[in-house]
Amino acid sequence: MNLDLTLRSEIQKAITALFNQSVDQIQLQPTNQEFEGSHTLVCFPLTKISKKTPEETAKVVGEYLVQNSDVVSKYNVVKGFLNLVINDKTWAEVFAGIYSNKSFGSLASNGKEMMVEYSSPNTNKPLHLGHLRNNFLGYSVAEIYKANGYKVHKVQIINDRGIHICKSMAAWKLFGKGETPQSSDLKGDKLVGKYYVEFDKTLKAQVKELIEKGVAEAEAEKQAPIMKMAVEMLLKWEAKDSETIQLWKIMNGWVYEGFEVTYKRMGVDFEKLYYESQTYLLGKEEVLRGVEQGIFFRKDDGSVWVDLTPEGLDQKVLLRSDGTSVYMTQDFGTAILRFRDFPKIEKQVYTVGNEQEYHFKVLFLILAKLGYAWARECYHLSYGMVDLPSGKMKWSRTPMV
Repeated sequence: MNLDLTLRSEIQKAITALFNQSVDQIQLQPTNQEFEGSHTLVCFPLTKISKKTPEETAKVVGEYLVQNSDVVSKYNVVKGFLNLVINDKTWAEVFAGIYSNKSFGSLASNGKEMMVEYSSPNTNKPLHLGHLRNNFLGYSVAEIYKANGYKVHKVQIINDRGIHICKSMAAWKLFGKGETPQSSDLKGDKLVGKYYVEFDKTLKAQVKELIEKGVAEAEAEKQAPIMKMAVEMLLKWEAKDSETIQLWKIMNGWVYEGFEVTYKRMGVDFEKLYYESQTYLLGKEEVLRGVEQGIFFRKDDGSVWVDLTPEGLDQKVLLRSDGTSVYMTQDFGTAILRFRDFPKIEKQVYTVGNEQEYHFKVLFLILAKLGYAWARECYHLSYGMVDLPSGKMKWSRTPMV
């Protein structure tokens, strides 16, 4: 349906019926946002045939349309302007027509490629309310780029390794008694999230007990038996211990099944999935190259850092003293891999909350220091948090350092 033509036809019928004449031109314009309605008929030119004031003319035309038209549901008059409210049925027909026209609002291909990252969850818990916002924003931006002629690659980085997943693994090993999604009748991501919560509860209890024995809080968190277990699991995972790897694969598999159900409900999709477990090694290689070239430096404890104080920032750890990776390490490994996989992309957009603005400043600076010219084409699509009575509705790819 062409709403403008349909409405003009209805107005012409009203004028003919009311004043026994037709008009050559109907002045229709968008309604001022201060008033209700979507279309406004300018009635001043109609006074010649109506023999009424502009306001009286608007009222009789508006009343006729409400009584006789299948398009107009309400009207209001502001001096000689008739503001028309279109009924829901008509809008539904308009939107149905737009939806059926797959090329509507889309430009021809411009031969350029973009990449948009969104969602990118951790595998230690289910997607939550904040992920809805992130997914819908990222997906919408990708679709807008597509409509503007770009070839768009929708991606996510799944944070499937690190201390966070080891926490869930440790708690399951201690308290799970073989529980599975099938035996518990829980979605896999919810089951793993349950044990992440169990880890946190146990850790707090153990820390409290240590503090009561005189141990400082920071040290107590390191000495807590369940934390030591999770850290040991992380070291075993990076050493490719078969038992640890097997448990990691099983629990991540549960989470992926749960994620897939949620993504289908949301209606979002991805072209390619990246996994931290597959990108952090490339990041470590780049760190070591940076050390050799004098871009990064080692501290006495063996940890590797980058000095960004000349850029007005601070020093940032890239490898821990035990050689394990931090969140930043896998992030620039992932960026490098993406530009290798899709060498034609002109920009990589990261859809991440504004709590990570500093993280992305550091990331892009590191990539530039490593000699990657495309670092300037990486863009952080930052958005603010929504405050709820229960806390922030957020999603921010929390760094696991």
